[in-house]
Amino acid sequence: QVQLVESGGGVVQTGGSLRLSCAASGRTLINYAVSWFRQAPGKEREFVARSDWSAGRASYADSVKGRFTISRDNAKNLVYLLMNSLKPEDTAVYYCAAGNLGAQTSPYEGIHSWGRGTLVTVSS
Repeated sequence: QVQLVESGGGVVQTGGSLRLSCAASGRTLINYAVSWFRQAPGKEREFVARSDWSAGRASYADSVKGRFTISRDNAKNLVYLLMNSLKPEDTAVYYCAAGNLGAQTSPYEGIHSWGRGTLVTVSS
């Protein structure tokens, strides 16, 4: 497993932007696919985005496609989630997760490590 720490959450107005960061300690993120999930109050955790560098691709939930971008800085061992055009329904605790590289049949497949989350609140 790898220890993950998210940062960058906060309060932002509708239409604003935030960039979340996911840092790993003890392991190099280049060896993993990294995903972002979120959990809104009273709702189940849901997939947001995934970066699989081995396949050179990123994937997104339909609800964030075109607004969110996942990226990596391998030199800094960081994965980012840039969130633009934020909406109140984006309010949630955001988690990063590390898992096996390669194709998945579900967003949770191969995930073995989770961060503790960072809270994003979008005010209307």
